Amino acid sequence: MNATPPTKVRPSRGRAGKRRVRLPAQRTDWSQCDPGNLEHPSLYINRELSWLEFNQRVLNQALDPSHPLLERVKFLAIVATNLDEFFMVRVATLLKKYRAGIEDVSPDGLNTEQQLAATRARAAEMMASLTRCWREQLRPALAAEQVRILEPDEYTDQLRAHLADYFRAEILPVLTPLAFDPGHPFPYISNLSRNFAVVVKHGGRTKFARVKIPATLDRFIPVPADPAGNGGATFVFLEDVVRANLQLLFPGTELQSAHLFRIIRDTDMVIQEDEADDLLETVDRSLKQLRYGALCLLEVEDTMPRRVLNILVENFEIDEDIVSRTRERMDWDDWHQLTKLHLPHLKDAPFSPRSIWSGYTEIFDDLREEDVLVHHPFDSFSSVEAFLRAAVEDPQVIAIKMTLYRIGSNSPLVDMLVEAAEQGKQVAVLVELKARFDEKNNIAWANRMEAAGIHVVYGVVSLKTHAKLCLIVRKEQEGIRRYAHVGTGNYNRATAAVYTDIGLFTSDYAIVDDISEVFNYLTGYSNRRAYDQLLVAPVGLRTQLKALIDRECEHQRNGRPARLIFKLNAVADPGMVRNLYRASQCGVRADLIVRGVCCLRPGIPGISDTITVRSIVGRFLEHSRIYYFENGGDPEVYIGSADLMERNLDRRVEVLCPVHQPDLKAHLRDVVLETLLSDTDRARVLRTDGSYVPVSVPAGGDPVNAQRRLLDVYSLLSSSVL
Repeated sequence: MNATPPTKVRPSRGRAGKRRVRLPAQRTDWSQCDPGNLEHPSLYINRELSWLEFNQRVLNQALDPSHPLLERVKFLAIVATNLDEFFMVRVATLLKKYRAGIEDVSPDGLNTEQQLAATRARAAEMMASLTRCWREQLRPALAAEQVRILEPDEYTDQLRAHLADYFRAEILPVLTPLAFDPGHPFPYISNLSRNFAVVVKHGGRTKFARVKIPATLDRFIPVPADPAGNGGATFVFLEDVVRANLQLLFPGTELQSAHLFRIIRDTDMVIQEDEADDLLETVDRSLKQLRYGALCLLEVEDTMPRRVLNILVENFEIDEDIVSRTRERMDWDDWHQLTKLHLPHLKDAPFSPRSIWSGYTEIFDDLREEDVLVHHPFDSFSSVEAFLRAAVEDPQVIAIKMTLYRIGSNSPLVDMLVEAAEQGKQVAVLVELKARFDEKNNIAWANRMEAAGIHVVYGVVSLKTHAKLCLIVRKEQEGIRRYAHVGTGNYNRATAAVYTDIGLFTSDYAIVDDISEVFNYLTGYSNRRAYDQLLVAPVGLRTQLKALIDRECEHQRNGRPARLIFKLNAVADPGMVRNLYRASQCGVRADLIVRGVCCLRPGIPGISDTITVRSIVGRFLEHSRIYYFENGGDPEVYIGSADLMERNLDRRVEVLCPVHQPDLKAHLRDVVLETLLSDTDRARVLRTDGSYVPVSVPAGGDPVNAQRRLLDVYSLLSSSVL
């Protein structure tokens, strides 16, 4: 395309970023809060800003020199991945509302424009901190360990010649230059891709092209050992090698400049219930449409000329308020590649998870005697695989039913389900096609299982099925008996090695009967509104949790033991926050262990002064959900898949399952929850103003790292079964 006259940037349709957006003044005198008005915006922390503070706690791990060096690099990459997903979903949703003129006001009193301004500003601060962490701490520390990542001005002539040869052999064949002129339309740019906007002189005219850097190529390219014989490992950046050799893609032209850019698209899938005659087909069609999702961020190098930026802005049909100029690298998710280096001394020490069952032949005998609790990753995920393997191998098993949300890319569980179906067992699987970022993968698994004769259900159109359930039906001498596994995490071997999750194996008649009814609801037509043992969303979980919290208030008023301990990932639902405020006003002590978003403000006099909130971010991702109710001295404990968020309570199929066995309840309270509450190393406490601060270590004491202590506890338990 001829660059004269240059394409002009259209006037912005939006206002965010074009003028200063005023945020409501935050209350500082919490003693003046009205205890009778639990809906006042000052009582709530903004959900989006709370999530960003969680990501800051992850970034703090990258900044913490007590972690092994490559673990710090891992945390850096996680922060970047999290931010990308935040823009793809949360910022994209705000942008959709803003562009449509929908002025939703969040519980904390911010309108859409104010939330956009606040989240963008906080995300920009975080990216600046991330890049400083790399530049000032991690990169020099890696160099001290003989792991060097070179910038172009550090190349020797010998290295440049080597990289030119490498480019011709390994990179050039993969690249595809796409011209942009009247005969070549503006090319499709994929989500999260890195690209060069290239300016060339051709036939006396200035023209433009786009070169995508394929994600199939490693970001960090190893180069020959240091000629000085310093040893170690040396890398260069892929984009630097491409930039230095782009002329080879445009022979016979004058390469004038090349400017890196990256886009993030809206990936939030919305399915219209009245249009979803075939859910699999609808999800598949929606995935294809998402490839063209509206841009929510355009990152460009700060050296990109105005005329080049004009062309991108015009052809993406965006406003400049979503453009971000940077002098730093883009796409920090690729730093995960460095964590694969074989440098054990720079990583966490490996550990051997506890094995519950040595084989699978004794599993059903064990479960007839007592329930079994597992705690991943301290307990091996092989317990779940052994449970399903027992069902496949046992001729007395006649049916298997299972929910699958995030299965993973290489699942042995699917192989076992297929094998069971081929043996003639009845196998029914609900595959949640709408699991965000796993839709394509789940469609492939669903097709494979259907081809094997498995009864596959794709979920409920208007709901996501997030419950983690596996039910085994066995024909025994006394009659039909059922066995179940209820979990807090996905049936995914990879995530079970790094996420903390709880699983309960049981043959308790009342529980497995309820689980059967849940499967009837998922696979057939059932209007059941109440369950004997399980708390099930969306039919009753919200009202039942409220009733359990209210019961603690009644115990407190009557002088009986009352306490709440909730361990979960998020507290964001305003109704549940108000329930907890009312419990605090009754004097009930509530200790919340919330990994991520928490919209509740603790410590407000007369409203939340008996509530504490702490977050633990450490070696493992805290993912389990445990709900503990003191219940007047007769404790009740539930585990399951639901957080205290509107989507979990009202728009998902979720299950919380009671743990009845006294020793298991005691273990969850005394070993798991109390250990987490004692953490003074990785825990951060939420203050009333929304900030998180480290927990004070008692004078003369050593910091308590809860995850490390749990590793020690489970290693001592060895092969014993809970």
